[in-house]
Amino acid sequence: MRMRLVPDNTNFNFFRVARATFGASVVLVIASVIAFFVMGLNFGIDFRGGTTIRTDSTNAVDVADYRAAIDPLGLGDVVITQVFDPTFAADQHVAMIRIQAQDGQESISQDIVGNVEAALKTVDPAVTFASVESVGPKVSGELISKAVYAVLAALVAIVAYIWLRFEWQFAVGAVVALIHDVAITIGLWAVFQFKFDLATIAALLTIVGYSINDTVVVFDRARENLIKYKQKPLIDVLNLSANETLSRTIMTSGTTLLALIALLVLGGDVIRGFVFAITWGIVVGTYSSIYVAKNIVLMLGVKRDWSKEKKPTGNQFMDIDA
Repeated sequence: MRMRLVPDNTNFNFFRVARATFGASVVLVIASVIAFFVMGLNFGIDFRGGTTIRTDSTNAVDVADYRAAIDPLGLGDVVITQVFDPTFAADQHVAMIRIQAQDGQESISQDIVGNVEAALKTVDPAVTFASVESVGPKVSGELISKAVYAVLAALVAIVAYIWLRFEWQFAVGAVVALIHDVAITIGLWAVFQFKFDLATIAALLTIVGYSINDTVVVFDRARENLIKYKQKPLIDVLNLSANETLSRTIMTSGTTLLALIALLVLGGDVIRGFVFAITWGIVVGTYSSIYVAKNIVLMLGVKRDWSKEKKPTGNQFMDIDA
């Protein structure tokens, strides 16, 4: 006995609405590009620069209380994390507070640092500032360029892998699907002005890896079926491959989403942006592997060596008149 999420021999026609789904994807990608250039991204501290304050206290750190004390100061993007280290003393509790650079400044002023310290002392009188460090726009600019290079390098490496393993049509389909996933994700962040930081870049790289994994599974089955069903039309082979891997896709995406939703609800503010990006990426990545990557392969076509005219079978005497 085994659990079956999808009945055997399913026969969903994924290409029945191919024009509508592919057209919608094209529109969304174009809209995402426009939103990126018109609205821009809401860069976090990693990319805008700011100040990192390391606090030390004999009392336990309560991130919610710290945030409630700092929010009335109106400092914009503030990230508060508790630091754990086995070398700390039993009564040593450390937190890192990152505050974005204020308008026209590379870091927050000493007056603001004093205001932050005074606000924190209202919830924890024992808190002290162990260090105050600033990151300027130049370093943040370097982080942006390196983040872009990281995403591009991942795309190039994946394209090379697909090109070597499959026909070039599959490689084109895979890279178009990846660009689709990354572009729509960035467009979503631009439209809703979600915070865009290094955690988001990590999520984008995770999305790229997850999307290509699902695409490769379907492509691998399609390659097997192209050999198995030599005369079957390409659209039927791709549709059959998607149906045969449907159970695996639902199982993988479903179990991953269960864990991510739990983190999204219970994980707190620190990781919520990262988890939401991956959650969104799994949904759009699963969609693109079926409705974008395979549509590209279908449009380009795949040349088969067995498309040549069949030679007559039998022995050397079969065409000789008796």
